[in-house]
Formats: sequence, structure tokens, C-alpha cells
Amino acid sequence: MKTKSIPIAEITKNWIELDANGIILGKLASKAAHFLIGKHKTKFTPHMDDGDNVIVINAEKIRLTGEKAKNKVYYHHTGYMGHIKETSFQDMLAKHPHRVIEKAVFGMLPKNKLGRKQYTHLFVYAGNKHKHTAQNPKKINII
Repeated sequence: MKTKSIPIAEITKNWIELDANGIILGKLASKAAHFLIGKHKTKFTPHMDDGDNVIVINAEKIRLTGEKAKNKVYYHHTGYMGHIKETSFQDMLAKHPHRVIEKAVFGMLPKNKLGRKQYTHLFVYAGNKHKHTAQNPKKINII
């Protein structure tokens, strides 16, 4: 049996809207990555960008379980020696709530050019309004 690859002309990208209100971060990020990669489609091809566009709203209302809200820390390096910076989850959520979800989803995508391309189809908003209403996104509930 031969595996057939889907032609580029047949790839259709739908728009999916996820609401992060009261949802656990890991569950939301894994669902968003699942839709971005395209694993929910019957014609899934691992080496092609055939996933959907994902919109996440209410990013500031995301939650974590246990003591992670107090203990979770994000690190980044400036490029200079000894200049590693750290930001707590609570500070990140207060200043840039969209980055919390973006970092979680980015960590669940493939670590190559394809994963970086799929990441560009993720749109995260802190409030419940977004600018993609013209695309008629399909709302999906995460339980």
C-alpha cells in the first residue's frame, strides 16, 4: 500500500476559535497545537502545513493547577554574558497574557521550519474581542 500525499491545491485552512476562560493552560495549548498541526483532519500529512488557523480569546482568564501559578517562571537570555532574565507567571499574566499561551503552544509544535510556519497561524487575544470576525471562525468548546 502506498501513502498518498495531499496536493497543495487541496489544502483548506479553516478558522477555529477557542475560549480560554477558566481552562487549564496545558489542555488549551495541546488542543491549539493539535489544530495548528492539522492532526484532526482525515487527510493529515506530517510534512505539510495543512493545519487550521486558531484564534484564542480571553487569554487573561487562563488558569493553572496546584502551586504552578506561584512557582512557574519564564526565562530568556539577552545574549550578553550573565544576562538571563526571569519573569514569574503572575507578572507575565498581568503584563502580557497572550505570551503565556503563545509560549505554551510554541513548545508543543515541531522544532523545525514547519513548526515555525504553523506558529504564525496562531492568534491570541487578552480580551473576548478579535479582528477575525470576517473569517467566520468555528467556536470549539474545550472541557
